[in-house]
Amino acid sequence: MNVSNAGALPRRQVDVAVIGAGIVGLCLAGFLAQAGRDVVLIDAGGSAASTANAGSLHVQMQSRFMRLFPERVASFEQQLPLYPKAVAFWRDFERAIGADFEMKVSGGLMIAETPEQFDFLVSKSRRERELGLSVELLDRNELGRIAPYLGASAFGAELCADEGKLNPLKCNAQVRAWAVQMGVTIVDRCKVERLHADDPGFTLTTLLGMLTARQVAVAAGPGARALMDSVGSFLPVEAEPLRMNITEAAPPLIMHLVQHAERSITLKQLSTGQIVIGGGWPAKLADGADFPVVDPASMIGNVSLAQFMVPALVSLQIIRTWAGINSKVDGRGVLGEMPGIPGLHAAIPGDAGYTLGPLTARMVADLMTGRDPGVDMTPYSPMRLRPGTLRAVIGGE
Repeated sequence: MNVSNAGALPRRQVDVAVIGAGIVGLCLAGFLAQAGRDVVLIDAGGSAASTANAGSLHVQMQSRFMRLFPERVASFEQQLPLYPKAVAFWRDFERAIGADFEMKVSGGLMIAETPEQFDFLVSKSRRERELGLSVELLDRNELGRIAPYLGASAFGAELCADEGKLNPLKCNAQVRAWAVQMGVTIVDRCKVERLHADDPGFTLTTLLGMLTARQVAVAAGPGARALMDSVGSFLPVEAEPLRMNITEAAPPLIMHLVQHAERSITLKQLSTGQIVIGGGWPAKLADGADFPVVDPASMIGNVSLAQFMVPALVSLQIIRTWAGINSKVDGRGVLGEMPGIPGLHAAIPGDAGYTLGPLTARMVADLMTGRDPGVDMTPYSPMRLRPGTLRAVIGGE
């Protein structure tokens, strides 16, 4: 049953309530229903991470993250081995549900324009190999052979063959249809205003009334912080408003997921020919606003850099630009039961969360159903976020 805000909740009592219907929430709800649980998935709507996502499948460490959050790199490294597993899980998931996400794993290039930037890639690649990634360095001649679309400024690159892309609009729709097929009840445009821990279970106060649940999973991105606050728990998720562009369709041009060693950019071409330009350029989010808006200066800077890196883009028109909200914690996901509140689970995947979405949803679903996730969950446990441990790092005290 799929409910689109009919003015009332379809039920007042459920086994599991999942809050947030992005890629994590959809997958988590579907996996739980597949395991025999009665699941209601509640979503407030709006421009969240999954609905605004550009479709990159990241594996190597992003230079943007390393530059903006150097104090979180050590924490992020503990999660790095999940990324190649996550890309493989995407492929398995696509096959298992009989979907077509237009997924292509054709490799990712991080471009250096100077010897100094290339030295950064040398150091980064060395550390990534120590952590189990498969990466290689390319000089100008090698890069020119596999990526002739790049401009003359390209000095060299790091290649990660496990990186790729998919079509997020098509993917989100197909995963949603699968979750409904599994028996998930989806309630759209219904904000959960607060949680209350009962004994046992929980009461959710929503715009459509009260709902009781035996277990709750919060996959609401930046909205998770207020929800956890309402039940007396601590989950320091920050909102990061970002923006993206997409061009008109073009003949096959960009074969890889393209990034830069020093500047914020991602470039990829969909199977339909459109080129998506993103990579972490900021959008505007006013205090108290629910939705971000595009910053024209940010848009121009993003597109100008893209044209500089791939000169053939100059002739293409931008047909759409949009903004969304990314979620930041401390470089790692927050996955599992909240301290001192049995039955309340966090499902926040961490940086490049769309890449990690289905895999981390599977891990949390396993925890909630008593299965072994097959991964040591200690690094991602909410236990590390107890008050006093991260406030100095993440916008707290």
